[in-house]
Amino acid sequence: MDRQGWIAVVLCIAGLVAWQWFYVQNYPKQPEVPVPVAVATPTPEAPLPAAPAPAALSPATNDAPSISAREESLATKKAEYIFSNDAGGIERAILLLHLGEERQAVFLNGSRAMPIGAMGFDAGRIAGGFDMEINRGDGAAIFRKTESDGLEITKRFTVPADDAADPYLVKLAVEFRNPTDKPISRAAYFVSTGGAAPIHPKDLPMYTKFKWMHDGKASGIDVNWFNASGLPLLGIQWSGPKSLFFEMKPDVTWAAVTSQYFSTIVTTEKTRGVSSWATRFDTRKLNDSPVFGIQGALGMPPLSLAPGETVSETFSIYAGPKDLTLLRGLKGGQDATLDFGMFGFISEFLLWAMNSLHSITGSFALAIIILTLIIKSALWPVQNKATNEMRKMAALSPKMTEMREKFKDDPQKLNEEMMKMYREYGVNPFSGCLPMLIQIPIFFGFYAMLGSAIELRNSSFFWVHDLSQPDTVGRILGFPINLLPIVMAGTMIWQMAITPKSGDKMQQRIFYFMPVIFLVFCYNYASALALYWTTQNIFSIVQLYLTRNKPLPELEKKSVIAKREAAAQKKKKRTRP
Repeated sequence: MDRQGWIAVVLCIAGLVAWQWFYVQNYPKQPEVPVPVAVATPTPEAPLPAAPAPAALSPATNDAPSISAREESLATKKAEYIFSNDAGGIERAILLLHLGEERQAVFLNGSRAMPIGAMGFDAGRIAGGFDMEINRGDGAAIFRKTESDGLEITKRFTVPADDAADPYLVKLAVEFRNPTDKPISRAAYFVSTGGAAPIHPKDLPMYTKFKWMHDGKASGIDVNWFNASGLPLLGIQWSGPKSLFFEMKPDVTWAAVTSQYFSTIVTTEKTRGVSSWATRFDTRKLNDSPVFGIQGALGMPPLSLAPGETVSETFSIYAGPKDLTLLRGLKGGQDATLDFGMFGFISEFLLWAMNSLHSITGSFALAIIILTLIIKSALWPVQNKATNEMRKMAALSPKMTEMREKFKDDPQKLNEEMMKMYREYGVNPFSGCLPMLIQIPIFFGFYAMLGSAIELRNSSFFWVHDLSQPDTVGRILGFPINLLPIVMAGTMIWQMAITPKSGDKMQQRIFYFMPVIFLVFCYNYASALALYWTTQNIFSIVQLYLTRNKPLPELEKKSVIAKREAAAQKKKKRTRP
């Protein structure tokens, strides 16, 4: 192997080491804390961290007298919404059909984040002082406030009916009224998306995001955007940490905060937004490692009310799972919160196929196994052709060894002669790579789908308690032992051991880095991904065993084959009557 090859190997190893260091530093294991289903005693909201206000926004108008904290709830069959009076929004949305730690119901929005649907006139600061009224017959929570200049604000949240097509969609109607004899204006106002934070201790922080849709295009940042920029391993930093993300964009239709499997999305239904902003907050308990959440808001255009004028706006608030069908039903591109990436069409097909098989088998693990077997069966002709080409390469191995020895001091001549030999014998040295090239998009399609789709949460399989999480069976010196990725790497080594060999010994050894790369890539990811790759490895091993005992093909030069075929044609013509 030449110097460039060694440099590539060293860089790969360095990258793997850096990734493991980054993972340990940023994704520490958190203590498992029971998540309450309901709050018995209301607690005051923790003050929001101060954030620098953009110059385009007016100062905060939180000039109402303080109000005693009070919480009320409205519940449906699938969710319970806890409303708080002072901030005038949804303090928590409890998803009754989804379980988190200790088998307790998952709740969206934490006590350190802004309430969902809260409003303000300054980024990072909410306007308080709302009175609350609950109308249980209509499933509505109404909030009213009069500001010091006389502006009357009324907000009405209406929770979905039990038989609603969108069971997690809350409607928000906002009314601004000027009862005075003077005009009232505001530079801008915002509607809060609330906050999102990792639900499970093993959820990856890169899925904790703020996203928004402007001019038909989805954009987003994750919690790491607020970190200082630089090379921490080398102690180099070229920009400090950031406290506020703010962007002015026209035609903003929705803004959202997301965790790995859940989203809270605020969508405009009348006037389009003009900006979006987000801040990061720390959800850790005392003496725990930092676990960051993200909160944000949808910025609306300036307000200007003539005496006696009333302006109304309507919004929809989705607080629920990242279910592709439900998000597509919102019909505003909200399914972009799933982050399927460049292989999104493959991810969507795999998700549809997995759900279809689950409806038959009743098991997501079995659905993944069957789907893998279907994919491998469809690729069987390609894999079989690649195996035959690799056997041809193995048959050429003695000639290649002689050629390497003959031209060991002239690499350029060696390459020319080897390519000439491949042409003479009709061998394609790259055909063995085709199955892997086809499977890589499928692998990343699975990777993206399993990282965002809600279906696998709490789905079990033998020792695996949750297919959406690593299958940790124990710990050694604090290091998690995840069994499926280890089995996956073992099957990859087994497959390589029985695969027909081609190339020099050093190149063959380089290929053994692949199991290490895949092991690092999958080790702390959803165990369903390792289940898929292990299944396809076992299928490939069976296929190789069915063909490995065949004798190596006898290779002939194309010129010899052409002469024999020509002679056969002449003989055939002579024997014709």
